[in-house]
Amino acid sequence: MLARQRQEVILDEIRRSGAVQVNALVGRLGVSDMTIRRDLDVLAKRGLVEKVYGGATAVVGRSTDEPGFEAKSVRAQAEKEAICALAASLVRPGTAIGLSAGTTTWTFARYLHDVPDLTVVTNSIRVADELRRLDRPDRTVVLTGGVRTPSDALVGPVAVQSLRSLHLDVVFLGVHGMADGPGFTTPNLNECETNRALVDAGGRLVVLADCTKWGTVGISTIAALDEADVVVTDDGIARDAAEVLTERVGELMVADVGENARVAE
Repeated sequence: MLARQRQEVILDEIRRSGAVQVNALVGRLGVSDMTIRRDLDVLAKRGLVEKVYGGATAVVGRSTDEPGFEAKSVRAQAEKEAICALAASLVRPGTAIGLSAGTTTWTFARYLHDVPDLTVVTNSIRVADELRRLDRPDRTVVLTGGVRTPSDALVGPVAVQSLRSLHLDVVFLGVHGMADGPGFTTPNLNECETNRALVDAGGRLVVLADCTKWGTVGISTIAALDEADVVVTDDGIARDAAEVLTERVGELMVADVGENARVAE
């Protein structure tokens, strides 16, 4: 297969699922990983894909672009793990918490397995599945209804109505982007309304957002920066961004990505 043919196959797969992994392409196309990486380099230079660790994803740039769950799950993996490990210290036994949909909150759900006597409300099928996996008798998981989005969120009037009747201790919110002015944003209007209802149901708001989210702006604002009691990000956050967040949010917590990686080894 010629290089151009391989690259067309790669682009077709990214259009279909939102992301590709080098290892999977090696098996499918019968070439070396170096050949696949060169193909990805070519496509990235042409602005057709965005390279990430272990593969590539669709290019995101417009305020309405919404990558699928698989595409987002391979982005900033080490940063998400570090953020979630740090944010887990904010969860107290015996409380009721809310988790929005997304790959960061899905990662965060794994860090909740050892927290006893916990009630979790979420509009994410993936988060609910992860929390139910251990089948703990002291764990209550509430999944809202709604219409499914590309990021596996349940949204719409059914989800909003169910959230409006709840009172949660803390809400942990994953976001598409954050910036001075627009605040915390999403590219999906329906998801914004549902996330807003989730935020309103919480006594405290904790935003989980890796450093790549700074400066990204979706079409709709979920919450202003100063509505966040805590923002948990990673040590790759730019200095000027950290200064803005420190000034605007209740507390900025910065996770050490390198330290988290060492602990995981």
